[in-house]
Amino acid sequence: MGLIMKNVKTLALAATAVAIMSVPTFAADRTDLRAGDYSWMQFNAMYAINELPRSDADDGGHDYLEMEFGGRAGIVDLYGYVDVFNITNRDYGDKQGGKSKMFMKFAPRLSIDAMTGWDLSAGPIQEVYFSTLFNWGGGAIQGQSISFDVEEVDGPATINNPGDVNTSFWGIGADVMVPWLGKTGMNLYAHYDLNAKEWNGYQFSMNWFKPIKKFDNDSFIAFQGYIDYQFGADEVNKYANDGSVVSKTKTSNGGAAYFGLHWHSDNYALGYGIKAYNDVYLLKDGGTYGLETTGFAHYFTVTYKF
Repeated sequence: MGLIMKNVKTLALAATAVAIMSVPTFAADRTDLRAGDYSWMQFNAMYAINELPRSDADDGGHDYLEMEFGGRAGIVDLYGYVDVFNITNRDYGDKQGGKSKMFMKFAPRLSIDAMTGWDLSAGPIQEVYFSTLFNWGGGAIQGQSISFDVEEVDGPATINNPGDVNTSFWGIGADVMVPWLGKTGMNLYAHYDLNAKEWNGYQFSMNWFKPIKKFDNDSFIAFQGYIDYQFGADEVNKYANDGSVVSKTKTSNGGAAYFGLHWHSDNYALGYGIKAYNDVYLLKDGGTYGLETTGFAHYFTVTYKF
């Protein structure tokens, strides 16, 4: 899986390079900042199988409801979603008991072109942004503890549960015309961990939406997805009393990539996607917290668009 994610990152960076060399310039019109305003929102009823991270005891699936939204208003380009897990309140899967009920991703970008009046388009780069990203929630209840036996250590070792994800990312982004994929959002961030109150590593993200088959009734099938890959972070280990390494807690790199095929009409969509994980959220697979953080998950989606 590590090799897969490394190849994904390499392909993503290669796509950027190829785009820069092969696509002509598209200059944006900045005379009316609100002329291109738009917004969208949709509700996705979803079922995930083997979503990560999870413990071995939680191997299975879970349902959730997602409110997904985005748009453009003046200088602000926005994307985000809110997930509410286990809406049927079943006693199976990996989102029961003391697990967090919600997760939110919030990704506003501010157009540097629009703020300054400069046209920064060049080659395949259409527009340049100051990019931010925030991830909140999705873990176990903060403050829960886990006790487990560790060889060569007297008694059970107790550690605090990692709790909810609470991360922020700050950097530069662009809309890039990539061959075949078309307009692709790309962002390079520095990572600030709001739990640890420290800067730690970087993240490269890209997302795309590519219609690949249109039908006579104007519905279509799209290849859509994203890559979030963190790198350059500090490794964190758990140590025994004698100073030896007991287990690895966090890694220097990791991430996830989603690849989906979705049928779209004006008001509805149906989709399936596969998601590849590698030490997601920098949590070491099978490390200190005993979580599985590397592998594949499957997602099934039914969407209503507003």
